Amino acid sequence: MNTPPDPFEFLKNLWGPMGLPLSGLSGAATAMTEVDRRIAELKSVETWLNINLNVLRMTIQGLEMQKAGLAAMQSAAAAMGETASATTPQQPPAGEDPAKK
Repeated sequence: MNTPPDPFEFLKNLWGPMGLPLSGLSGAATAMTEVDRRIAELKSVETWLNINLNVLRMTIQGLEMQKAGLAAMQSAAAAMGETASATTPQQPPAGEDPAKK
């Protein structure tokens, strides 16, 4: 079977004697472009992940602040409940006359 002629063979022969291998040059440029494209993609993914990480950290901090606020309100409510029960006079059980004591 005959293989089809390489369309770049003429250019390879033309540039070859000048010391500029065309196949290596174009392959390196293509490879460099591909590497640059991949680097740009990965940097954009890194930026997106950093933004999401910062949002996650802020959400966690917000929830921790809410938790601390709720704990403070609960402890204040418990302290007010203890204060109210300590200052309220004791009521005698129902049916008992307080004057008999």
